[in-house]
Amino acid sequence: MKLASLKHGRDGKLVVVSKDLSKYVLATNVAATMQQALDNWADCEAALKHIYDDLQSGKISGHDFDPTECAAPLPRSYHWVDGSAYVTHVELVRKARGAELPSSFWEDPLVYMGASDAFIGPHDDIRAGSEEWGIDLEAEVAVITDDVPAGTNADEAKKHIKLLSILNDVSLRNLIPAELAKQFGFYQSKPWTAFAPVFVTPDELGDAWDGCKLHLPLHAYVNGEKLGSPNAGIDMTFDFCRLIEHAAKSRDLAPGTVVGSGTVSNKGSKDGSCCLAEVRCLETIADGKPSTPFLSFGDRVEIDMFDQDGNTIFGRIDQKVVPF
Repeated sequence: MKLASLKHGRDGKLVVVSKDLSKYVLATNVAATMQQALDNWADCEAALKHIYDDLQSGKISGHDFDPTECAAPLPRSYHWVDGSAYVTHVELVRKARGAELPSSFWEDPLVYMGASDAFIGPHDDIRAGSEEWGIDLEAEVAVITDDVPAGTNADEAKKHIKLLSILNDVSLRNLIPAELAKQFGFYQSKPWTAFAPVFVTPDELGDAWDGCKLHLPLHAYVNGEKLGSPNAGIDMTFDFCRLIEHAAKSRDLAPGTVVGSGTVSNKGSKDGSCCLAEVRCLETIADGKPSTPFLSFGDRVEIDMFDQDGNTIFGRIDQKVVPF
């Protein structure tokens, strides 16, 4: 099943989308918004699946689906947990600046609570105040949960993953060092996050989804040139079940909690990078300095993931960098 939110007010209008992303049907008779559906997932899932099956079979024709009319599938969330699950990426960044990676990083997940007051749509602009801020993309995979009780372990976490998507978690790299130096986390350096047009249920992914990891390449492009296509199931030190366990250690997770993987990265692969910072680190290690610039106003960022037949699964993120 595939779900999206058309732009409508602050929380969008819930729709069911066909597998090939060509048609949609309003689902507001089941739930007005994605959050409402997640709040009542046990009651809404079957009804939404019935609409999806009727759309797939041709029993209902639906309307033409236009991803440019989409908000983020969940336009705002009560909880956004972003991880850094590909520890080889963190290791590389530290190596480029001559710093050692603490051994604890391989044993305990890195996560932070991000800005979830507004997620943005797949075709919404990346807005920034200055190119000097070091504007960067970060292509990630995310899962969305139902109610997760405090103390849930990794094995139990599997049943709480209800939907998946891909996203662009924009980072303002040149603002990060001063913020982290305060030892109080990200704020100004992490603006709004953009999501692909649709969320999908795990069954849509077939064997590519093992219950905790998504084993498919994530493709990232800048101005039409491929930046990288690392496989999201490789080098993921902490899978989504482990990330959920970590986040739920001391609290319940509300329905609609979004858990991000962090930048997908494959160590030693020429197609292993999904952010410019990593490319620049590789250049620094090889040449003593980076040669690839961060994003400039007017640049275009695209992120996508395809099934085994080459069809887009979540729809494409396609954004332009613009000034405020």
